[in-house]
Amino acid sequence: MEEIYTAYYESPLGAIQIKSTSQAVQSILFISQTGTNDLHLPAVLIECINQLADYFRGERQSFSCAIKQPIGTPFQETVWKNLIDIPFGKTLSYLELARKIGDEKSVRAVGNANSRNQISIIVPCHRVIGSNKQLVGYAGELWRKKWLLEHEQKVASRQLSLF
Repeated sequence: MEEIYTAYYESPLGAIQIKSTSQAVQSILFISQTGTNDLHLPAVLIECINQLADYFRGERQSFSCAIKQPIGTPFQETVWKNLIDIPFGKTLSYLELARKIGDEKSVRAVGNANSRNQISIIVPCHRVIGSNKQLVGYAGELWRKKWLLEHEQKVASRQLSLF
């Protein structure tokens, strides 16, 4: 069994716990309070922390650190893979995501799979909203979802205005 390393990052939205193997990040979750980093962190975990810091400073719109694809049902895995395709600063409704994966009747299942995403921010489940453009369903709490979406829209509009 491969060793799991744990680090904590204090974001503008509170503590984030990041877990990885020596090769890939396997979870990024908001938690109530920070803990103590493992003594020896692998390079992939340090790079993830640096990329998250860049993201929160508005200097990064995509991530390149290695992630371990979460294991779930084939349907959940399809949803998670499609989340990565939602562009920075944009949103998609649960219904649009269900249609994109080929089954518009699976809206609730899409929401359920979205809520089980273990790699917050990098696998951007926060970019999925209700059909009525309302913020619904976010395991990290709705106020964080709102902040993340506003942050991304502000950064994206700033980038567009530069050219």
